Amino acid sequence: MTDVTHLRPRRRGRTRWFVAAAVLVVVLGTGSVVILTRVSSATPVQEAAPPPVETAEVARTDLSEEEEADGTLGYGDESAVQGRRPGTVTSLPEAGATLTRCKPVYGVDAKPVPLFYGTLPFYRDLATGVDDGADVKQLEENLKACGFGGFGTPDKKFTAATAAALKKWQKSLGLEQTGSFGQGDVVLAAGELRVSAVTAKLGSPAQGEIVKTTGTVRSVQVKLDAAKQDLAQSGAKASVTINGRTTPGTITDVGRSAVEGKDATGQNDGKPKITVTVRLDDPAAAGSLDSAPATVRFTKDVHRGVLAVPVGALLALAEGGYAVEVDENGKRRLIAVHTGLFSGGKVEVTGDGLAAGMRVVTTS
Repeated sequence: MTDVTHLRPRRRGRTRWFVAAAVLVVVLGTGSVVILTRVSSATPVQEAAPPPVETAEVARTDLSEEEEADGTLGYGDESAVQGRRPGTVTSLPEAGATLTRCKPVYGVDAKPVPLFYGTLPFYRDLATGVDDGADVKQLEENLKACGFGGFGTPDKKFTAATAAALKKWQKSLGLEQTGSFGQGDVVLAAGELRVSAVTAKLGSPAQGEIVKTTGTVRSVQVKLDAAKQDLAQSGAKASVTINGRTTPGTITDVGRSAVEGKDATGQNDGKPKITVTVRLDDPAAAGSLDSAPATVRFTKDVHRGVLAVPVGALLALAEGGYAVEVDENGKRRLIAVHTGLFSGGKVEVTGDGLAAGMRVVTTS
């Protein structure tokens, strides 16, 4: 701890401390630090009452270290839906429509192609006699969700009960009741879809790109420097600002693959990026916008219940270290301090005799 008693002004003597007329300003984080300069004079200086100064309270508070990154509000990456059933496109959804399980996505030859949920692509046709497989279980799970059961708990076995359920499902859609399932009979997705663009046209061949889709929940995607990956932890909170309004969000995905980073002109900036997805805790906070620029603040560290002063209250001592000047009803004295976390124009400080509620001289 720096002994600051010798820095107190004395009424007589040849040496005294004062803030130099030409103040040296050192930028630390978001504030300024005033350098105390020691000078000698053979001429005694007449003592004068200290001029009025701006003061701030020493507060006990929580400080957090944060980092900002630019992002974009939207519905996430687009995916293309490819038609797999031969024929002619006879119906299409509208852009912006939400597609849910069991409901038609588009039509081929006046027959609907509905949406099923799942992650295992239907890679073979399914009918009585096929080998057991996870695709059979996925089919039964969807049939049951659409209201066509009778086969018990979904499993990997394609039975006569599975075929019977398929026939009932086919009848409800106006399809030929074959009791078998073709790879192109449905569109498969992990969950609900939002139609971002319609790419096919009525009357076009059905085996090709039909629509582009996204997820149905708006989120913010951030291209974060891969070197700063530790800032983003799945499930952690983040602060999101959209159109001047700040709202809390939750990190839902942290990319594991880095890609080439781009600067504002689209050139490689030499900093690989990962994609971090942040879901808004209150989706209504983004208003009705489908897309908008956003700023995301990631919290790196939090110091709770610490003493903090404005950064402008720090005085850099000639001997090294820092002090704050306490103002007690016009009487001032220096207290040496150690600094901790800098955040939002404030700095964490500790020092002998420093307490919450004191007032310190500050420049900001």
